[in-house]
Amino acid sequence: MSGNAIVDVLLGVAVAIELLCCLGVAVMRNVYDRLHYLSAATSVAPFLILAALLVREGLSSQTLDAIATVAILFIAGPLLVHATARAARRIDYGRPGVAPKGKEE
Repeated sequence: MSGNAIVDVLLGVAVAIELLCCLGVAVMRNVYDRLHYLSAATSVAPFLILAALLVREGLSSQTLDAIATVAILFIAGPLLVHATARAARRIDYGRPGVAPKGKEE
């Protein structure tokens, strides 16, 4: 019985975090602020869902697949956020070290 309560709490917190991240993405004004919420959505909630799955099912082949999926999210999420931030910065300010057109010194 207590295992089901722990699973429910973990999943409830994960869903709440995802909803807050979605709300943050919708409310924030620029891409850089939105990226903060996107990075939390790919790192915090998946771990909570994985923890709930481990509590519920134990270590099995399905949980090993979930561990691999969360590991990929944990590695790829920050890389994608960083690449998106670099692309946005390039769009806003041009390439680093190169003066924007019309502003040569």
